[in-house]
Amino acid sequence: MQIPGQAVLLRIYTDESALVGDRSLMDVIVQRARQARLAGATVLRGRKGFGESARMHESRPLDFNDNLPVVIEMVDEETRLRAFLTTLDDLKGIGLVTFEKVEVLRYGGHHVEPHQ
Repeated sequence: MQIPGQAVLLRIYTDESALVGDRSLMDVIVQRARQARLAGATVLRGRKGFGESARMHESRPLDFNDNLPVVIEMVDEETRLRAFLTTLDDLKGIGLVTFEKVEVLRYGGHHVEPHQ
């Protein structure tokens, strides 16, 4: 990604219980983003939310079966993110996917490990 400058924020909404076989959907998406050498990915866990089904996802004290909402965010060049999205076509359990134009003011500032 050329930085600083214009970029796109990709958000993928899903939930913690979404699976691809025996792996979590969020893990599969983040691994594919890394393999695609995107600038980065962050998984955010929500405390409460609902989506298309209107079923409430929320944390309940002493309940280990929470199925909380999850948002996966990635910032990179638009063409790279659009190409990346095509690699997710085989995945079920992805909810809303959004793009938002953003201006990158700063990127990094710490030592970057090479991709393995």
